Amino acid sequence: MNYSTLKKTVAFSFASLMAVGAAKAQTSTTDTTMKMSQTGTAKVFGGRGQYKTLSFGVNAGILSPALATGGVHDFTDYNVELGYGASLRWQLAHSFGLQLDAQGGEVSGDNFSAIGRTRDGLRSYDTRIWSGTLSGVVNVAQIDYLRRKNAITFFVKGGAGMVWYHPEVITQSGAFAEYLNSDGSKHYVKSLVIPIGAGVKFRLSDALNFTLGYTENFTDDDNLDALKRGYPSKDKYSYGYGGFEYTFGSSSKPNLDWVNPVAMMYDELYDAALRQEVEALKGRVTNVENAVNDLKKDSDGDGVSDQFDKCPGTPAGTVVDGAGCPIKFPTDTVATATAAAYSNIQFDFDSSVLRTSSYGVLDAVSADMRSNTGKTAELDGYASSEGTAAHNMRLSKDRANSVKTYLVNSGVEARRLKVKAYGETNPIADNSTEEGRVQNRRVEFKQK
Repeated sequence: MNYSTLKKTVAFSFASLMAVGAAKAQTSTTDTTMKMSQTGTAKVFGGRGQYKTLSFGVNAGILSPALATGGVHDFTDYNVELGYGASLRWQLAHSFGLQLDAQGGEVSGDNFSAIGRTRDGLRSYDTRIWSGTLSGVVNVAQIDYLRRKNAITFFVKGGAGMVWYHPEVITQSGAFAEYLNSDGSKHYVKSLVIPIGAGVKFRLSDALNFTLGYTENFTDDDNLDALKRGYPSKDKYSYGYGGFEYTFGSSSKPNLDWVNPVAMMYDELYDAALRQEVEALKGRVTNVENAVNDLKKDSDGDGVSDQFDKCPGTPAGTVVDGAGCPIKFPTDTVATATAAAYSNIQFDFDSSVLRTSSYGVLDAVSADMRSNTGKTAELDGYASSEGTAAHNMRLSKDRANSVKTYLVNSGVEARRLKVKAYGETNPIADNSTEEGRVQNRRVEFKQK
């Protein structure tokens, strides 16, 4: 076989396939950007079970003792011979798989460029090889941010295995020699081999690929060419090939080899069912917010929320109790009016914040004390029985101080107001009922 002609033929074929593949990729990109990706119901994190992952391939090409990366060859010339193989690959992830390769063929070389066409007593060799290897295969361009679905992808591979070979040589005298067993049968030498390669795959359909690849194989001995040099060198050979690969599985499942997880995540994000679920969730959140606002709603502004207000619609400024009902004060005499001004100030549960409904009573107290400058008052704070005694003592003091702050801000001298805290002691109603506890959350006035 003419090596120069073979190189030109392979190069032309490779360029043609690249051009066809590029055109197919462009068409595929145009088509798929106009519609959802054809990945069925597959999810990015749904596991391998939703994809086709097992592939079988056959290939053929040329074997040579020369490597593209260079190196020493024990003969002056090398030949290219037919090689062939089969593969079984299990795709573990979008960009990684494990591949078993079986390969056969011949590796040969000669010393025809040497003086007398011989070297080291040999003219030529021809070695039959068989190998089995396990490699990891990495798809280099599987995650793509530019295209939804590729028609071309590149890969690199590397692994280890065993090679069996039987060298045959022609000596300087023209005699034929070979490795034989004691019974006269052909002897096959066994050696470790390390394959390292790269290639490109063309997507013909979701199940069928066309592959072009190149592998450099490094053996662990120096007998492949039947010539063992005196210095440490190990034989090697290369395999350039083309082949087809078929992926098994249901047509309803996408091929993991060609799925782009970026496009899948985009589709999942904009999935109609998912968007409906998000909208439904937003509606439920809105309902909860509305319910919370309803709980806080106080239509008549008396300081009691509507759901607890037993007397809705009380006029503004009306003094009400914890149930939202007006507190009735006797108004027949000036003395009773003054007593009403000093009626108890009620508070919400676990709160020392003044209710707006208390402002009327507090303003009346302030007016009375400012008009009677000799009068003083003791502000006695109380709490209901919920919580610890220590907590209720602090709470009752805070309530009395809230009343004092209001009166001082309205013009009453601070020295005329004395604060005392009694906690949950001296209840004026039954703490076992809510109505009683409402009355016990108070500040009482003692006039002096």
